[in-house]
Amino acid sequence: MRNAELAQIFREIALYLEMKEEPFKPRAYDKVAYALEALEEPVAEIYQRGGVKALRTIPGVGQAIAEKIEEMIRTGRLRYYEELRKEIPVDVRGLTAIEGVGPKSVKLLYEKLGIKKVADLEQAARAGKIRKLAHFGEKMEQKILKGIGFLKQGSGRFPLGAVLPLIGEIEQRLRGLPEVEEVVVAGSTRRRRETIGDADVLAISRRPEKVMDFFVSMAEVTHVQGRGKTKSTVKLKNGMGVDLRVVPKESFGAALNYFTGSKDHNVALRRIAQEKGLKLNEYGLFRGSKRIAGKSEEEIYKALGLCFIPPELRENQGEIEAAKKGELPDLVGYQDLRGDLQTQTTWTDGANSIEEMVEEAKRLGLEYIAITDHTKGLAMTGGSDEKKLLKQMGEIDRINRSLKGITVLKGAEVNINKDGSLDIQDEVLARLDVVGIAVHSHFNLPRREMTERIIKAMRNPHADILFHPTGRVIQRREPYDVDMDTIIRTAKETGTVLEIDAYPDRLDLKDEHIRKAIEAGVKLVIDSDAHSVNHVRFLEFGVAQARRGWAEKKDVINTRPLKEFLKCLKQA
Repeated sequence: MRNAELAQIFREIALYLEMKEEPFKPRAYDKVAYALEALEEPVAEIYQRGGVKALRTIPGVGQAIAEKIEEMIRTGRLRYYEELRKEIPVDVRGLTAIEGVGPKSVKLLYEKLGIKKVADLEQAARAGKIRKLAHFGEKMEQKILKGIGFLKQGSGRFPLGAVLPLIGEIEQRLRGLPEVEEVVVAGSTRRRRETIGDADVLAISRRPEKVMDFFVSMAEVTHVQGRGKTKSTVKLKNGMGVDLRVVPKESFGAALNYFTGSKDHNVALRRIAQEKGLKLNEYGLFRGSKRIAGKSEEEIYKALGLCFIPPELRENQGEIEAAKKGELPDLVGYQDLRGDLQTQTTWTDGANSIEEMVEEAKRLGLEYIAITDHTKGLAMTGGSDEKKLLKQMGEIDRINRSLKGITVLKGAEVNINKDGSLDIQDEVLARLDVVGIAVHSHFNLPRREMTERIIKAMRNPHADILFHPTGRVIQRREPYDVDMDTIIRTAKETGTVLEIDAYPDRLDLKDEHIRKAIEAGVKLVIDSDAHSVNHVRFLEFGVAQARRGWAEKKDVINTRPLKEFLKCLKQA
């Protein structure tokens, strides 16, 4: 079983246990799910190397859970999981994906109305049955219907971070074949869209039949939808479709450009070609029947009179005009970050200690990391009050005295109360190096009230960074209703930094808001929002999002050395 499959089973177990109102266990299983999901190495390989003992080196994995992982690796099944599903036979993952529907609600809906899946829930809501249940009412019924509609909008698409590791693994396997000269993943994956539909893979090979044989026989393939000499289409276990095309070397750049897209970008390029008396397609750039470019993307753009346009910008949102004038942004690079300003530890809802998070950040080449555990307003995480926060500050001072090559910053993810006040006293906030503020409750406030709430928090002289500014969770929760133009203006006015949250489920800010913030001269940071050592590497998704928003290195303050970074904060 793949890491993601194992993680999903443990996450569902956590939901079932929460339904049963068991203390502590749900959080333990959820933490293990996070850890498994983010591992760079396949769990099966860890087990093969050292059995149950090796599995226990995974964050949060004790003896009992290690034995469950062993059972799944060896048999493909887990009796404990099957017993839970038999006891409460509901689609807990699908139902809890709807905003406002938690595990306890699922249990009640099952017991009172026999609801087992999303279709049952929608039918009951449309019939007006849910409003009659205790603790629900008409507003909740309408919220559920809205949530189901939002879920349907994202149907058939996958969050980039959820599938990129698998796509990358497939790419590497193909690259390792002796018959393959080159292989690149194209499509929306290459453009680093927030969600992707199907994956497109291009290869160069003199023996395409061998490559196709390997491709359609991969363990992840559940259905071969089409198999040809140079193109095959398969469906994977996770429901995603993947196309593999073997193209001639002389056309590889043209094919890569065509299948990378976007459609609107490609249409604009073809229009430029036509204006020059040329024809552009997936086989090359032609003058009459003569191919004048096509081996590489660079030569195609050059022949069209354009600078090379990075894939993340190819959305026909002004990038072609900028390329004509030589005014494309010098995008922030994937290796440019020096620090991570949002990480959680075992002090609240993280899976690893401060020392472990710091060690991983240093291994990845970072120079500084802020520990920003939740504060008391988020009680479910064991959030810190003033006393606990001061104690953690002392611990960070102790850790820093023994460190070389990296600095730990004292921080917090401070909750914004409904009235816009912060849940930690100012005199304690003043002692922190980095203060992040965030909305974690009352998501359904009217637009004006939500905007004023956040603005009030941003005006606090100690509030350095607005974390995940719109609160969205991709394909699960819509952003709260907030006037982002006003938030961006207030950020400029108050010197508040806006975060690009790199966690794959968030990617918040959206690319359009990043671009607006840059145009307004607002400072940005890219953070992992790590809850495990394995999440720190999520920073790459934040960089991709920043690039899609036309961000340059100078726009992102955690590309700067520590002293320069700290000068960008309010308390500098």
